[in-house]
Order: sequence, then C-alpha cells, then structure tokens
Amino acid sequence: MAPPHRTILHVDMDAFFVSVELRRRPELRGQPVVVGGTGNRGVVAAASYEARRYGVHSALPSAIARRRCPHAVFLPGDHELYAEVSGQVHEIFGRYTPLIEPLSLDEAFLDVSGAIRLFGEGVAIAQRIRDDVHRELDLTCSVGVAPNKFLAKMASVEAKPRAKPEGIEPGAGVVEVRPGEETSFLHPLSVRRLWGVGPKTYEKLDRIGVRTIGDLAALPESTLVSALGPASGHHLLALSQGVDSRPVEVERDPKSIGHEETYPHDLYELDDLDRELVRLSDAVAGRLRKFGNGAKTLTLKVRFAGFRTVTRSVTLPAGIDTAPEIVAAVKPLLHALDVSPGVRLLGVSGSNFGGRSEQLDLFSAMAPEPAPDVQRSSAAIDEIREKFGATAIGPASSISGDKLRVVRRGAQQWGPDQQPGSEPGPTRSGDTDGTNDPN
Repeated sequence: MAPPHRTILHVDMDAFFVSVELRRRPELRGQPVVVGGTGNRGVVAAASYEARRYGVHSALPSAIARRRCPHAVFLPGDHELYAEVSGQVHEIFGRYTPLIEPLSLDEAFLDVSGAIRLFGEGVAIAQRIRDDVHRELDLTCSVGVAPNKFLAKMASVEAKPRAKPEGIEPGAGVVEVRPGEETSFLHPLSVRRLWGVGPKTYEKLDRIGVRTIGDLAALPESTLVSALGPASGHHLLALSQGVDSRPVEVERDPKSIGHEETYPHDLYELDDLDRELVRLSDAVAGRLRKFGNGAKTLTLKVRFAGFRTVTRSVTLPAGIDTAPEIVAAVKPLLHALDVSPGVRLLGVSGSNFGGRSEQLDLFSAMAPEPAPDVQRSSAAIDEIREKFGATAIGPASSISGDKLRVVRRGAQQWGPDQQPGSEPGPTRSGDTDGTNDPN
C-alpha cells in the first residue's frame, strides 16, 4: 500500500519546445507553429496549440502535418537550448523539494509531502511553481496534484489547454485529486487513458463493453484476468481504483541507452551506413560513459524503405563503453542484412549494463579489447565536449563539408529508460501506450 499523506505533483510544460522557440520569435505567437519535421522524412517533435487545432501533433510525419495545416510555420529543433531551459525549470522545482523524478526535458514528478508546512498545501505549491516558471522563464506549465504518481499524471492532463477545431480552451493550470476522490475523478474518463491500454488492449476491452475506467472497475476481477491475462488484468484493475504505490525516484538507473536517426533519403550503400553507424555508436558510447555504465548487450535497429523494421542484438561477456568497441560489435549485424531495399532509419543502443572484465578471451573474438590509449582518448573526448560542446570533436567520418555532424539528444533518442520503439517523436516515459498526450 502507498504510504499515507503523500502529496505528489506532476508538472508538465505546455508545448515546451514550441514555447521556448516563441520566446525568441514572439511575432509567431498565435500562429500554428511546428518544431521539427522540416524535411520530407521528418516528424513533428512539438506543435503549438494553434497547430493542434488542425490535427498536428508530435510524432506525426511532417508530410501529413503540412497537408493538415499548410500555413503552419516549421522551425528546426534546438535541443541544446531546450536542455538548458529544462535545467532552469528543474532549478525552480528544486526550491520546493529535493524529491524530483525527471521523466523528460519537459515533465517531472515531485514529492512535496515534506514541504507542506513550509510552503502550504499541494495546490499552493503547484501554483507557486507555475508563477515562478511564468515570471522567470516566460513559459507555462500544467500541474496535477494527487496522493500518488498515477493520479497526479492524470490530473495534469486535465489541467492543460485543449485544442479543438473551433478554438483553444484555456486549461485550469492546476487540478487536484484529493484522497477519497480517486474513483469519482477516474471513472468517467476513457479507459484509453490508463497506463498499459494500447490499441490491442483497448480492442479486447471494447469487445466486452468496457469504454470508461468506471466500466473496467465494475468488472469482476476474474473476467478481466480472463480477457487480458493475470499481469495486465491485476495492473489495470488497481489503476482503475486509483492505486499506485510507486515512490518518486530521485535516481533512475537507465535500462537502455541509444540513439536512432531517420534519414531524408534512403541509404543503399554499406559504406554510407557504416559512417552513420560510427556516428551513432560514438553518441551512445559518450552517454554510456556519462552514466558510468558499460553495455553488455548491443542492439542494432534498421527500418527499411517499406517501413519493415528489424532489430538484431549481440551479448558480450563484459560491458563496453567506447565507440570502436560498439562499432566492432554491431557492424557484423548490419553487414549480415540485405540493405538493397534502402534504409530509412538506423539505430544503436546498449543495455544489460555491467562492468568490464580483465578476462576478455571470448569477447576478443567479437570486438577488440580496449587498449589503454582508447580509454584515454575516450576520456579526453568527454573532457573536450564538456568544455567546448558536442560539435568540438567527433569521428572523422562525421565531417560533412566544413561541419561536424553530431547526433543530437532529442526526439530521436532512446532512453534513459526506453527500449527501442517506434519512429521518433519524443517518447514520454509514463504515458499511456497509444494515447497522444496533449503536452
């Protein structure tokens, strides 16, 4: 059971990427604005509420977005800026509690149970945070207040503005679910809103007449388990009753670290793909070292021109964290595939974390044992990037013209705790499978 008297906030920035862009392009306020998706193969990373009126949303292919809203203004993403502003937002959170669980650049859970005597009840703290964010950063956020994380997340969605074809409805800004009000809040909502209800699960629920969370809560547990299986049945029944005992986790260990990239034109040549593999592996290696992890399992993801997607993995006896090692491990996986149909997307990830071993006899057959100079050069690269930025140094094969092509952390990354998934657009940890978060 959840401990008593918890007060959890879920703070979610409103149209974060777009809102940050509008601070430096105020003349675009009130217009449909899209961040990302500038090329034919691009996808929407974020859309203003004005653009959402036309059905434009994150992860939508840019070609469809342009058809739905031809007069939208498309802006390239600036993920370094978004990360910087995200840090400023989290600094504000830290004034009210040290118990912060970041979910992405633009949302986080806060446990403010211990701050109530100092700052007031949860709603008062939520409003103070909103005021600070607006006054200091010229941005807005929506906040859910509840006794647990699940309800706080659901409440923040209810607090947000809503884009409808006829106009934009302002949000409440703060919505609270008080202890004892869990079911009255949840039961009228669509069952699609529950974490774990994706298209396939909804299909099964729809067949037995379940449309709302209340419909699900009214089912006998045996019926739900029979329809969905024990794990899913018990999980959804607990959520339908507002039960969620998870604590706010200040330190979240990554389960998978990776990057993937969708290309403006299909790639057909292994030489071109090898160069991209080096770029992606270099980015993954840097993040592995930042987290202090070595990855034992390396996964290659390839999406072909016809949208057929394959993944291939190799598991090594010891964790690795340098680009040459990762390339050596995943390159044979790539070369074993027939790339003649053309590659639309390429991705590399590391998981199954573990330390290095001094005895690497088996591993040496798959990838070269890291020489001391490789380790030293990797550490030097990290220091240079920390001091001068991501574009200061990188693989020679990543130079295009007079510029270094780096892999940006943003819409097309995996992790820190995601598994390789669908084509990009920000995957938001904790969102319901199949639900488009209003953001």
